[in-house]
Formats: sequence, C-alpha cells, structure tokens
Amino acid sequence: MAEYLIAFNAEWTPDATFEQMQVKSRNVRALVDEMKAAGVLIFTGGLDDDAPVFSVDASSGTPLFTDGPYVESKEHLGGFAVVDVADEQAARLWAGKIAVACDWPQEVRRFQVPGRYSGDRAS
Repeated sequence: MAEYLIAFNAEWTPDATFEQMQVKSRNVRALVDEMKAAGVLIFTGGLDDDAPVFSVDASSGTPLFTDGPYVESKEHLGGFAVVDVADEQAARLWAGKIAVACDWPQEVRRFQVPGRYSGDRAS
C-alpha cells in the first residue's frame, strides 16, 4: 500500500454560490463516506481562512515564531485528503472522484516510502 496526498490550490476553485457550495458539500460528504467504507481514507480537511496563521523558523537553533505566513497559504493549499491505496491507479481513481465531487482540479503526490529519502536513491 502507498499513501497519496490529493490536494487542491484554493486559486483553482471558481467562485460558487451558496447553493452550489451546498451541493459540493453534499457530494464531498458522500464521497468521504465511500472512501471510509473502502478503507482508503486516512484524513481529509481544508484550511480555515479565519484562524490565526503563524510561521516558525528554527534556523538559528531556537524556534522563532512570527505572525502570518510568508506567502498566502491558500495560494498553495486549500484542502486535501490523504489516502492509503494499493497503487497509482487507485490513487488516480480516488483523485478523479474527488475532482468530480468538488468540481475543481486536484493534484496527486505520493508520500515518500518511510526510511527512503531522495539522497538514498541509487543512480
């Protein structure tokens, strides 16, 4: 099994009416139930635009916290799901279902295999 991040950039989402968002919400809730029943869902969520945002930098050896992000987080991540599936084909299947339910594009990335980092790969 492999874990995949299926995410969307908030800038990819077109404006929607309240009624359209209600439909999308119902579609996504039904899909989340389907993913749970299939045993593939690890976690799903979206960012809270009204919550405080802060950054932390420990490059000096001591964590330094500052208010706000360096860039708008919503420009990079609007919401996501983490799934545990057999292979890329299964990740594509669920990503397609999410894209249909939300009606906006998704990006899919596989998590690194535990214990294997880019520097460990042989040429």
